Amino acid sequence: MKYTTKRYIASFIRVLIMLCIALITIFPFLWIFSSSLKTNLEISQFPPSLLPKEAHWENFSALLVDPIFWQFLRNTLLLILGNTIGTLLSSSFVAYPLARLNFPGKGLVFSIIVATMMVPGITLITPQYMLFNQFGWLDTLLPMIVPAFFAYPYNVFLFRQFFRSVPKDLDEAAYIDGCGKLGVFLRILLPLSRPVFITIGILSAVFWWNELTQPLIYLNSDTWKPLTVALMTRFKFYGLGPNTPTWNVLMAVSTLMILPPIALYLCASRYLVEGIKTSGMKG
Repeated sequence: MKYTTKRYIASFIRVLIMLCIALITIFPFLWIFSSSLKTNLEISQFPPSLLPKEAHWENFSALLVDPIFWQFLRNTLLLILGNTIGTLLSSSFVAYPLARLNFPGKGLVFSIIVATMMVPGITLITPQYMLFNQFGWLDTLLPMIVPAFFAYPYNVFLFRQFFRSVPKDLDEAAYIDGCGKLGVFLRILLPLSRPVFITIGILSAVFWWNELTQPLIYLNSDTWKPLTVALMTRFKFYGLGPNTPTWNVLMAVSTLMILPPIALYLCASRYLVEGIKTSGMKG
């Protein structure tokens, strides 16, 4: 009886701690959504209130009928589409020979690729900026899309680990049936690799949906800026003077930016977990 009571108390404390952690995690999102429905004056009042006195949905409708919002959204989607397609194609092609073929120096090549993951990306910004400036690519999306077609090390690692988990007996059976190495890749590995493709696609999409540093460096005009940069510049003083931040509009844009990654995760969480799990099954 005493043991059962102690177990119930321990379970209650554990659930209570989990609820507190969940509340702390969710509260910023609730505050952002609540602020998006307030007036600019109501956000600035003290003491602050969590719920708005009256829901102002016009903060969202004003954005959705503004062509400039859709222009920034288009640029963000172009970044996501270009990088996702580029990294899926290039990383899978690079990972295939590293996982399934034998050639001199394969281990060294893979070690070098993995070693580049240790280099902070920000250290490469200056030489890349100088290179892209020579190409005349500044103030376009090319500096952020073209590198994806040369494979990202982490994605190569995930693809290689997944390809190594597929039994090589399938390759030998395909060779007997007349398939070449490219045929094995296209007809055997790719159909089996849906989880890792979805995983890397989700990771790439979420990264470029949230990316701020590279667009700030490579883009100057509003023509190709994504939503992350517009959130700092265009929507900060939306409709008011240059020295009056429109916090309610900023919160409305922030809410719209939070929803797609959450929806994407909820729809594809099973594939995301499966892809990461199976990619680490074999070293």
